[in-house]
Amino acid sequence: MQKTLFFLLFQLCAWTLAAQVNTDRVLAVGRNALYFEDYVLSIQYFNQVIRAKPWLAEPYFYRAVAKLNLDDFQGAEDDCSLCLERNPFLSQAYYARGIARQSMEKYDEAIKDYQRGLELRPDDRSMLANRAIAYLQKKDYTDAEKAFEELITAHPKLSLGYLTRGAMYLERGDTTLALNDYNKAIELDPYYAPCYGNRAIILYQTNRLEEALADLNEAIRLNTRESGYYINRGLVRYQLNDLRGAMADYDQVIAMDSRNLIARFNRGLLRFQVGDNNRAIEDFSVVIEMEPDNYMAYYNRALLNFEVGDYHSTVADLDVVLNRYPEFLPGYYNRSEAKRKLNDPAGADRDYWTAFELEEKKRTGQPPAVSSGRSQAAAAAASQPSPDAQAEEAEEGKTRERSDRNIDKFNRLVVYDREEEQKQQYQSEIRGRVQDRNVRIDLEPSFVLSYYEKGLSLGGSVHYDKMIEAFNSRQAVSWKILIINQEAALTEEQIAAHFESINEYSAKIELEPGNADYYFGRGMDFMLVQDFAEALHNFDKVIELDPSYTLAYFNRAVVRYKQIDYERSHSAYDERNAVNIRFGEGNKSFGSPAREERKLDENEFIIRDYDKVIQQNPGFVYSYYNRGNIRCAQRDYRAAILDYNEAILRNPEFAEAYFNRGLARLSTGDTHRGIADLSKAGELGIMNAYSIIKRMMAN
Repeated sequence: MQKTLFFLLFQLCAWTLAAQVNTDRVLAVGRNALYFEDYVLSIQYFNQVIRAKPWLAEPYFYRAVAKLNLDDFQGAEDDCSLCLERNPFLSQAYYARGIARQSMEKYDEAIKDYQRGLELRPDDRSMLANRAIAYLQKKDYTDAEKAFEELITAHPKLSLGYLTRGAMYLERGDTTLALNDYNKAIELDPYYAPCYGNRAIILYQTNRLEEALADLNEAIRLNTRESGYYINRGLVRYQLNDLRGAMADYDQVIAMDSRNLIARFNRGLLRFQVGDNNRAIEDFSVVIEMEPDNYMAYYNRALLNFEVGDYHSTVADLDVVLNRYPEFLPGYYNRSEAKRKLNDPAGADRDYWTAFELEEKKRTGQPPAVSSGRSQAAAAAASQPSPDAQAEEAEEGKTRERSDRNIDKFNRLVVYDREEEQKQQYQSEIRGRVQDRNVRIDLEPSFVLSYYEKGLSLGGSVHYDKMIEAFNSRQAVSWKILIINQEAALTEEQIAAHFESINEYSAKIELEPGNADYYFGRGMDFMLVQDFAEALHNFDKVIELDPSYTLAYFNRAVVRYKQIDYERSHSAYDERNAVNIRFGEGNKSFGSPAREERKLDENEFIIRDYDKVIQQNPGFVYSYYNRGNIRCAQRDYRAAILDYNEAILRNPEFAEAYFNRGLARLSTGDTHRGIADLSKAGELGIMNAYSIIKRMMAN
């Protein structure tokens, strides 16, 4: 790893010196990388700026944001401090440092940062919310309540204030006030899944199971990828004796994350309960592989191995359990029976009498009088949890928190630890807002030629095109090209490889300056390291050398739009001379009339490139689709719909085109056909379509 980093930094420095790139340009490219979530790459660019001009504040701030997203909280805190030493008036640096400190449980210091940031931006809702959560995390409920009141007064229509204050009331045990706040949060934002997920917890705790089930159904409809909702719904369904439904929920969680320990353990218990013993053993084996000290999984697997007649494995698992819990009576009785099945009467008797003596000691506090025998019924009774454990189970229900290691609770369903669940909830609320886009309904992204793709989600599509296959078959560039719309951030090794590739193509171009493939390959590399200006220069050169190079027109259009997207996200806030990365609502303003006119011109250039692709290859559906996205961005929805029509005509299974056409139709007031398109998109695998359908039906 150290060699890779050294090589990467060497390549970056060498390339910068060779191209005589100034720090403003490197900073801009780093911000590109940060905006498109290439955090490791962005840090390398910011490092260059810091080495060249260590007195600038901005690169430290941007590097801190990248480190926050990589969970390097200490590094983010240090960078924010360096930024504030250079410019103590950047409110978002206080905000970012507060997030870093809060994530490291430095609550008092985080609160001071938020207060300082609020002096500069008094009504900043994110800092008001994070300050309230910090008070809550340090158990200062009095100040937390005051802070929530400030947040709600400043932003009375913000559901987050009520939602988080409700969590505070629930933590304090006041379910009435918590329920009131959750109801208010739902009233303000009925399409935000956590509102329903949180209220379901209160309804479950107060034994209103059917209502809890309804809320969890709604939370899942709004956010199909949150595993916690399925786990909680599985628990509710179990309590309602819907074992099939509970099993389906745990199946879904495991389909999304095959190593989810809670879902695996609980599904193992349910499979045990319905007699699906072999598959229950598989689940507990996975749990043990993930968590080798999960003795409850060992014990359950031991019981299952006994049921299927694998007595050697039964004894082996019980050895592990009894080594950890040497006074666990059911373990001895069950091991005794297993040894008897293995024709080991001496070992069986030894375990039996060990358990008998332990039980007598526990009952009387005195050494037992040794008996020559004991009935099978008594042994079976002793193999059950103790009376105290049974009473506790009756009081608490058939669940245990994940961290609860009481072996008597081996047959209870696992739930998230209350403190762990709260911590995750608070972290999700305080993290990531430094650069988040506005919360809105987004089009499915445009397609791009790349070498990498994010892992496919549930129902994701694999995209294919004959022209791309033909291009790959002649091996014109160093890697296989894919057509994708879910781009993956590069690893350190990939970044290093592409800077090396840039140098290699540059050397080849010196020897053979008329080779369009070399410029195309170098343009791909520059695009992947987020240097859009150089990428465009190379794609321009490809087209100059070979005007029939269809893929160069396509990716040139994509890169130009990336530039517009990035500039749009910064324009409004940059005009106020402040540092910003995709902050909230100000991004809706695109800036000055001159800047708007330039963007219109750039959009026309992009559309011309897509027109050229379509002229050269009318069957390339992704050009119609991308051109439709541009026209949606221009609010020319009717023209966009025509483009999506062409894409769907050529590929009737084009899920993203149905989704975007549905949104475009909704924007023109064509609700019926818009919902039909979204329904088709959902059928083809875009799960977000269903939450939008529900929202439209509710209206």
